[in-house]
Amino acid sequence: MKIIPRDVPAQQASALRQAGVHPLLAQLYAARGVCSADELDEAPSRLLAPSGLQGMQEAVRLLADAIERGLRLCIVADYDCDGATACAVGWRGLRMLGAAETSYLVPDRVVDGYGLTPPIARRVKESAADVLITVDNGIASVEGVAQAKALGLQVVVTDHHLPGSQLPQADAIVNPNQPGCGFESKSMAGVGVMFYVLLALRAELRARGRFDKASQPRLEALLPLVALGTVADVVRLDANNRRLVALGLKQIRKGLMQPGMQALFDAAGRKPFEATTFDFGFALGPRINAAGRLSDMTIGIECLTTDDRGRAAQLAQMLDAINRERRELEGGMREQAMLLAEGLCTDGMTPPPAISVFDPDFHEGVVGIVASRLKDRMHRPTFVFAASGAPGHEHELKGSGRSIPGFHLRDALDLVSKRHPGLLLRFGGHAMAAGCTIAQSGFALFKQALAQVAQEWLDDATLTRRLETDGPLDPRFRSAEVVERLNHEVWGQGFAPPTFSEEIEVLSQRLVGERHLKLQLRHHGEMVDGIWFGHTDPLPESACIAYRLDINEWRGERKVQFLIEGVHSEGA
Repeated sequence: MKIIPRDVPAQQASALRQAGVHPLLAQLYAARGVCSADELDEAPSRLLAPSGLQGMQEAVRLLADAIERGLRLCIVADYDCDGATACAVGWRGLRMLGAAETSYLVPDRVVDGYGLTPPIARRVKESAADVLITVDNGIASVEGVAQAKALGLQVVVTDHHLPGSQLPQADAIVNPNQPGCGFESKSMAGVGVMFYVLLALRAELRARGRFDKASQPRLEALLPLVALGTVADVVRLDANNRRLVALGLKQIRKGLMQPGMQALFDAAGRKPFEATTFDFGFALGPRINAAGRLSDMTIGIECLTTDDRGRAAQLAQMLDAINRERRELEGGMREQAMLLAEGLCTDGMTPPPAISVFDPDFHEGVVGIVASRLKDRMHRPTFVFAASGAPGHEHELKGSGRSIPGFHLRDALDLVSKRHPGLLLRFGGHAMAAGCTIAQSGFALFKQALAQVAQEWLDDATLTRRLETDGPLDPRFRSAEVVERLNHEVWGQGFAPPTFSEEIEVLSQRLVGERHLKLQLRHHGEMVDGIWFGHTDPLPESACIAYRLDINEWRGERKVQFLIEGVHSEGA
């Protein structure tokens, strides 16, 4: 691993300090490209205007007309946390705005696959709906939208994924990544796009005289769900996304949230009044995602839509149990995937430029998580495949991929498909995460083809794991109060949580739980506890260590400890 301290523009850091920003936060923000305190303003008025999204006017006029005519609306969701929260936001918001009948339908990961397919469109029609609204999917559903239109449905696509070569012929498409859309935030999650549609729809209905500013529905109540879905989907936290997340966190810390979110905090043993982005990404998000991976995402969506606190608690406990099952399943798959990946190393140590693994016993609901773990361990673009469980598709493999900086995974799949026509039956995704379906007989060719693209696109520098840090920590900021202040801020993808690095003396080290290295360190003359989770190899007496800050509470005493992220390797 190569540890690289970020540059801190002195002028920007100074301007932030003069504006009253805490000195350490000023340094951290400046290093992440924040130039002025205005960018840190979390007021709702600072959010980008919904009118900047292409297709918004067509979408809200159609929906406003549908509400006024009492038409039946059906939301087609996705089976991950972003899709579930987007569905809950859409369902709750449309009802708040006066939609008489609003329902939802979420595809089954195994049986239906991803997105609005023709069979899903037929099911929506059979439900007696008049208008079909996609959330977190639809931009690639050319055939599904065509089927819906042929059945007489009006179709509004709300999505954030990258489009293919052909757009669906929907009545309206709202997606910041569609061609010609000049919306500044290209990183909005699906839940953010749906929330923006509701904001614009409220403005349209207000203009039509349904309510005024004083009596209009308080859509701000949906922001906790928007924050959860945005962080859980690991989209880049640009300024607009950070504001959405900050506004949601602010409400949660006041106890203002949907019963299902409160129940999920309880099930995870987390405290809402201390809520952080970590809770979204590592506590609530995985519990909702587990339903889509191993069971039925309608459990997750019902948890987020019910106003019955007893029912919410029951559903949250179900999600917690499913998530425990997911962890056990993932553990076994991860070990087997690691053995398969290590078998690909040419000299026993160096992995190929891209990794693809498959085992008949892998579960398709967990391949994405395992690919992520494998990618983190090997620092290579990674695909993990499992046999499809869908009836009639038993000879197909479903793969989920995760990438490293510098390798656009969806573009790589596109090139593979052009070089080997017919190999990829379906594919889509982003730069850092993508999925595809292939025939089982095509696995060997896919593995070779992806590795070939990676060989051409990646060099030694890109294949070396790099960890950007915020450099040395001033010992005056090594306090529980500062750690709490840091935890209060919005961190995540593209706006990395603070990680520090410097040469530190290792006084003692021992294994705990057989999997973690417990350390006693000397930092600027004072002893500090440290722990390196999932690491067992001993450290030298002195090393350049990268670490995050945490608070360890024991018998009422609160002490700062270092969570080790990595150690600089010579020659890296």
